[in-house]
Amino acid sequence: MDSEQAPPGIDASKPHPARRYDYWLGGKDNFEADRESAEMVAEAFPSVQFSALENRAFLRRAVTYLADEVGIRQFLDLGTGLPTAGNVHEIAQEIAPDSRIVYVDNDPIVATHARTLLHGSDEGRTAYIEADIRDTERILTHPDLRATLDPTRPVALMLLAVVHFLTDEDRPREVVRRLCDALPPGSYLVMSHATSDHLTAEDLAESEEANRRSGIPFRLRSTAEFSRFFTGMQVAPPGIGSITAWRPESWRAHPRPEAVSMLGAVARIG
Repeated sequence: MDSEQAPPGIDASKPHPARRYDYWLGGKDNFEADRESAEMVAEAFPSVQFSALENRAFLRRAVTYLADEVGIRQFLDLGTGLPTAGNVHEIAQEIAPDSRIVYVDNDPIVATHARTLLHGSDEGRTAYIEADIRDTERILTHPDLRATLDPTRPVALMLLAVVHFLTDEDRPREVVRRLCDALPPGSYLVMSHATSDHLTAEDLAESEEANRRSGIPFRLRSTAEFSRFFTGMQVAPPGIGSITAWRPESWRAHPRPEAVSMLGAVARIG
């Protein structure tokens, strides 16, 4: 896709996290600016594509666990990204056809694809909201969310590879807390987040510079920093750690945690 093909209202000269992620996953819905940004990050973190693929695998395992073992039937997926194989509604509704899913992203291209492709089962429901994760009031009061999710039943809040795009100035813990506090008892938080745990001081400086040049704000966080998002929650086994170690499939070979550098956890909110 090139800039001449950009839909009205989209600035193809600026990279976007959803389109950059699409590039790492082998998709075609990205522009030159997204590819250039992706390659800048890859220079400092060559295994970033492994990380993107493992993050999708973690999403699949987490949704399967919540739908199959916990009985969750409602999902709120923020930072959805461009539709690809194994979307939340496909996984959840294969297990429980009556599952309801609301997707949220702030890229107009995601909106265009989502409204065309994110159709669920006849028994369940899906909806898409165009909004920024920081605008929690817009998300939580949106009529499409209220028409899709039952406010009296538990919801799984999905924050997969999205909070690391919030800098400290964005007050990410407050953003996540506002979202969690709005959910009914028995709800769950699913998060994955890029980590600095495996980087030397020199590697961290190189990564931060690459992220700065990429044009997309990005904040790596340590396990200690990531763990604070789950304060007061009941973290499900195996706890907080590399996404490759979260209920892994025995038949799959997984990259080393340092090659993925992504933390993940699933926790009961209340």
